[in-house]
Amino acid sequence: MRSHRIIVFTATATVCLLLREMAVLQTILNFLTAPQTLEPEFVVPAPATTYSVHPLKSNQLDDLLRLNLRCFRNGENYTKHTFAYLLDDARTLAYKADAASGEMIGFAVLMLNENGAAHLTTLGVAPEHRRRGVADNLLQHLERSLRAKGIDTVHLEVRVTNAAAQKLYKRAGYTVVQRIASYYNNGEDCLLMMKSVADGS
Repeated sequence: MRSHRIIVFTATATVCLLLREMAVLQTILNFLTAPQTLEPEFVVPAPATTYSVHPLKSNQLDDLLRLNLRCFRNGENYTKHTFAYLLDDARTLAYKADAASGEMIGFAVLMLNENGAAHLTTLGVAPEHRRRGVADNLLQHLERSLRAKGIDTVHLEVRVTNAAAQKLYKRAGYTVVQRIASYYNNGEDCLLMMKSVADGS
């Protein structure tokens, strides 16, 4: 019984720390983020191609910004300042997915937390390249990097209305642990999801 209480206490404490860190990051993002609403984009699937994943560097910021606007047309788009902060921070892991042409068509950015966990801050894939396994591949690269660093827990937030993203994360082994009210600037709730990536789980 005592070991059960310790496990429950540890899990509760971890979630509390995550929520506090998320609140700080969200405050920063709210300050730096310029909300934008763009016209719908007509999407034509890209021709068949191969994809490769590489580290995302700060000198690729302009390409990242253009792709981010296409991935989150009516969401909360990160500004140049936000991405520059993330890519220059030593705690950040960032990857990009390229098509065979060399064009960046996907990205994933994750921050390492002081409590030994990690926070997936954003993941996007160009609309014409979606449903081809690009996001799964980016997640796998991030998780391998975390295991190499001895970090075994990753968490993320996803809009309650984003069924496609929830399906992606659940398929990758993430579990919903909490619903957070009014997390986004438009008042929408988010789902806090977590996964243990230890031993390739």
